Amino acid sequence: MLEVCTLASGSSGNCLLVSDGATHILVDAGISCRRITTALKSLGIDPKGLAGVLVTHEHTDHIAGLATMTKQLAVPVYASRGTGRQLCYRIPFLEDLLHTFTPGESFSLGSIGVETFPTPHDAAESNGYALSAGGKKAAVVTDLGHVTEAVAGGIRGAELLVAEANHDVEWLQSGPYPYFLKSRILGDHGHLSNEAGAELVWQAVEGGARTVVLAHLSQENNTPQRAYDVVRSTLERRGAQIGRDVTLTVAPRAEIGERYCI
Repeated sequence: MLEVCTLASGSSGNCLLVSDGATHILVDAGISCRRITTALKSLGIDPKGLAGVLVTHEHTDHIAGLATMTKQLAVPVYASRGTGRQLCYRIPFLEDLLHTFTPGESFSLGSIGVETFPTPHDAAESNGYALSAGGKKAAVVTDLGHVTEAVAGGIRGAELLVAEANHDVEWLQSGPYPYFLKSRILGDHGHLSNEAGAELVWQAVEGGARTVVLAHLSQENNTPQRAYDVVRSTLERRGAQIGRDVTLTVAPRAEIGERYCI
């Protein structure tokens, strides 16, 4: 069994729990330590028992609670070498808790296997994660400007996918953001639109994914309903029926999401 639950998801903060009942792992810690520990306790998990935090990259909405967590809980931190260097610039004494890897490497945390793969994002060395236990696999892929072969390989075989559907392109283009920010988001190292996220989801569904959670939605340039509708339309045009072939949901921005078991 593998359980996945978002604690927060969006441009203001991201944190996700993966557990097989014995080993508990966070992917990112982009909300306050207080919110993380409160959420974990509400799920019946002792924060002191975390096996580690897997960091995707060093942007604030993915590491906001990390300094306090490492100080109060001494939780191990896992990150790519490039991301690790950036974290050490910001968090005192992190070196003692930091474990680095090159994206593409695999390792184990307790009873959960961890696969890493590079993602194209405007960060030092960002990456996604696929986690496995008991023959089940879940993949977490957000913060990427386009889908690469490495990303496609990383999600292959996942039964559950947490995928980015960040923005509606027309809403972003016509919105109030300055030109440089629009260009960054729309670029090859920015964020996936609803349409691009839908293509990523379709690849996963073709490969056997039966649960999909849309994540990292922009508060200004998207809505949960818009993201859901675009991805659902793409899947149904390709012949996948929501509810029969695949479960599709949207992670809430500021609350604990559903608990998905595979």
